[in-house]
Amino acid sequence: MPAARADFRSNLRTVSRRFVRIIVGWLATSLTLGVLGSVLPGVHVDSWSAALLGGAVIGLLNWLIWPVFIQLMLPVTALSLGTATLVINGAVIWLSSHLVGDMEVAGLFDGVLLALAMAAVNTALIGLLSMDDDEVYLHHARIAARRFGVTASEIPGVLFLEIDGLAHDVLVRALRSGNAPTLRKWLGTSHQLVRWETDWSSQTGACQAGLLHGSNANIPAFRWWDRSRGRVVITNHPKDAHLIELEHSNSRGLLAFDGASRCNILSGDAPRCLLTMSMVLGDAPHGAVGREYFAFFASPYNFTRTLMLALKDVLVEMWYARQQRRNHVRPRVDRGFPYPLIRAYATAVQRDIQVQVLIADLLAGRPVMYTTFLGYDEVAHHSGTERRDTIAVLAGIDRQFARIAAAARLAPRPYRIVVLSDHGQSQGTTFKQLTGTGLDELVHDLCDKPRPPSVNHGSEALWSIYALLTEVTAGSSPVARALRALTRRHRADGAIVLGKERRDSVDEHRRTRKKPVVPEIIVLASGCLGLVYFPRNQARLTLEEIYALYPKLVSGLKDQRGIGFLLVRSRTQGALALGAKGTHFLDSGRVEGDDPLAPYGPNAARHLRRTDSFEDVADIMVNAAYDPASDEVPAFEELVGSHGGMGGSQAFPFAMLPNDWTVPAEPIVGAENMHRWFRRWLVELGHQQLATPNEGAGMTRRLEPQPAPVLAEAGARAQGPKSI
Repeated sequence: MPAARADFRSNLRTVSRRFVRIIVGWLATSLTLGVLGSVLPGVHVDSWSAALLGGAVIGLLNWLIWPVFIQLMLPVTALSLGTATLVINGAVIWLSSHLVGDMEVAGLFDGVLLALAMAAVNTALIGLLSMDDDEVYLHHARIAARRFGVTASEIPGVLFLEIDGLAHDVLVRALRSGNAPTLRKWLGTSHQLVRWETDWSSQTGACQAGLLHGSNANIPAFRWWDRSRGRVVITNHPKDAHLIELEHSNSRGLLAFDGASRCNILSGDAPRCLLTMSMVLGDAPHGAVGREYFAFFASPYNFTRTLMLALKDVLVEMWYARQQRRNHVRPRVDRGFPYPLIRAYATAVQRDIQVQVLIADLLAGRPVMYTTFLGYDEVAHHSGTERRDTIAVLAGIDRQFARIAAAARLAPRPYRIVVLSDHGQSQGTTFKQLTGTGLDELVHDLCDKPRPPSVNHGSEALWSIYALLTEVTAGSSPVARALRALTRRHRADGAIVLGKERRDSVDEHRRTRKKPVVPEIIVLASGCLGLVYFPRNQARLTLEEIYALYPKLVSGLKDQRGIGFLLVRSRTQGALALGAKGTHFLDSGRVEGDDPLAPYGPNAARHLRRTDSFEDVADIMVNAAYDPASDEVPAFEELVGSHGGMGGSQAFPFAMLPNDWTVPAEPIVGAENMHRWFRRWLVELGHQQLATPNEGAGMTRRLEPQPAPVLAEAGARAQGPKSI
């Protein structure tokens, strides 16, 4: 009886909150109509009673029309990033004006303006009244969960929440200062905090390959030259992410057994994916896109609210960028358009979509889920790792964790939540600002070669936008096929790509089709890690060969301010770490002069030896200088906060684990090692499908994708597994 009474009270509270939410929404709509009716020339509302009636009719029509619209036109809504939602809302408001006396809306444009204003007022009122949107989230998540199919179980599920780029030490300070109250509460009650160490390639591609698939061999950086394919690989481009997954997956990844991958680079072999870069070009089954995005777009309120938050973030970004310039804050980089829009997507649009979908996953009872929140990483790159606006983004993510945890308590199975980061970031003045020249320009000058044109590969958040646009046109439905036809002129390698990135991709494709031209020198940057290739040579050049061809290059690089050490291979002495004042002989461990690896920690030589064995390691690997006194590392890209190499907090992410999970006494080093611990903890919870060791950890398989037009490559070849 007491349990039944408690359930009754809980249901009564839920119904009461929903009723209050409806009343507040109605009043907000009516207030907007009444006020703007006397301001906008195309809107006329003669009385407050007409405004109240108009608000009620708008709500009723949305309730009747929206379910039909979302069933038929969901891919269009998602492809337009929700713009179709505004148009339909505007049409509903315009139609309502024809049903209510004493109310007039002149046209569709006026209706859209009213829709935006209503969303802003509604969001503001909800905040002022200290109400939350959990009931709205849960209502539509329950509908989506029923569409997915609900799986009840006594075996605890696990939800991995990754905060991209958040270093362990930065999190500790945020916990201490009160900027992550949800995580602070968990740390004091249910969770423990563990610091772990990445491999040398401290970036999302390598780290997620290790964490999700148990193998990140032969991923030397975020961007590298693939010697066998004869082209640059960029981890967050859909085609390349797909190839990386094929080469590192054994079909038994962390999410292989009915798991879900949301907003990641790689899928962990999950059968359910959304905004996962490696799966964007895959053929989705009929209706799959609709099911995955339904949880967010099922409510016309969701997008308009998210749009208001995104516009707010655009203004916040412009304000803080101006404050940095005004106060002469250093280091800083240019933060002009379109970056504010890209930032708003990462901090508002994608975040809201993934939270809504995750809640639907929880209510559906998915066994294992993994998602990446990229907002902190994106803002830290441009603002700094612990600047006020960056920490505000972290606080916003922390609030979403509280919402997710509340939904987990309503799931059909118990859940354990793991919060982690894949790598950290280190801050510093950029290499170009420090020396007056970029690494690419410096290398070409030292080789007496003309300087190349600058290349911008686009940020992770920008390519996430392209992934969303591409993904919603997948599938075999008539709407999806029509959208693919309409967007065919905006595609490169099968993905929807806009602006300069598309033009560069098309130009490169045309050059390759006419006559392959392999450049003599390629210089790539992955944050504070630089890679120098001489691709006209099939094999990696030795130190002696580099000296013979380009006598000024090695000494000019290792003595350059801002460069910490070079990794090269000598024909006679093996792998070497060269610094301005000393050499570390990696094969023997001998050091001459000052050890260039000393500032980078006790595992630095171990990391270099592993990378030196990779097939696609650069002829010269360049790691930026780390200054322990200032804790700064200069990036070879124009980024304030960077990662990819070693030095500072970039190599030390965190994992916040349940208290009853046994952690090793020794530090966890390497993403592959962390993957093995993840599998062990999952098996201990009862996920016996993961009990078999992940064959291929530490291996790379050179496999080509199954034949598909968007993935076909000239000169494709297939090889069996190969040890690195």
